Amino acid sequence: MPNTPAAEPRRVSLERGGPMLVEGPVEVVLDDGTVVRSDRFTVALCTCRRSRAYPWCDTSHRRREQRPPADGDPS
Repeated sequence: MPNTPAAEPRRVSLERGGPMLVEGPVEVVLDDGTVVRSDRFTVALCTCRRSRAYPWCDTSHRRREQRPPADGDPS
């Protein structure tokens, strides 16, 4: 990653209880030194480490809420 400033700053959005959204493309350096890259225009980075696709967010942070059955639904 170059040390020269970009023409325009990247926008990073923090979502409470969710991922970090970064305007792409991005390169992410993992704690073991591995570099991963995404060319998407917006990248969701996992902040909870529950993602199976870490460092990319796969929405594993969402809690699975059980909804009560609708009236007349035997399940």
